[in-house]
Amino acid sequence: MRFMRFERIHDKSHMDYEKAMSLYRISFPPHEQRQGFSQEKILKNSEYNFSIVYDKAEFVGLALFWETNSFIYIEHLCILPEKRNNRYGQKILNDICSKGKTVILEIDVPCDEISRRRQAFYERNGFFINEFNHKHPAYHKENEPHSLKIMSSGRKITKAEYDSFNSYLSSVVMLNAFE
Repeated sequence: MRFMRFERIHDKSHMDYEKAMSLYRISFPPHEQRQGFSQEKILKNSEYNFSIVYDKAEFVGLALFWETNSFIYIEHLCILPEKRNNRYGQKILNDICSKGKTVILEIDVPCDEISRRRQAFYERNGFFINEFNHKHPAYHKENEPHSLKIMSSGRKITKAEYDSFNSYLSSVVMLNAFE
């Protein structure tokens, strides 16, 4: 039986912070990544969870999410490449979903095999695709917002819930994206 634990960190002095950031950089395209100063600044935000995931004492992945009174937004979730296909992603989602709040995340528009497989993974884990016309704000000044699909746990969210999430994304999550 595996023993997974989440270790929330609040500053970059944590012994595995650089290892975590290395995984982050290889897991997402540059336009979907926060700049280093932005990541470091939000670590102290009480709603932001920069959680390193361990199996026993072994680093296996990251769950970076925002928890509000009404929902949880998973901004980034990644597993070490050599640890994939061991159900870590599923276990992380189960743990986050067990908090009893609607969990919201974004995926690339399903247009190729990889993006369709990612959508299917989330659907197998109880998530529903929502048909809102959603654009994630840019993480870098030189980029434009990019189209993504919204997925939610347990059920589709209402337009009012989407509007609340989108407002939070723009006003809180992206507040310190630029210098």
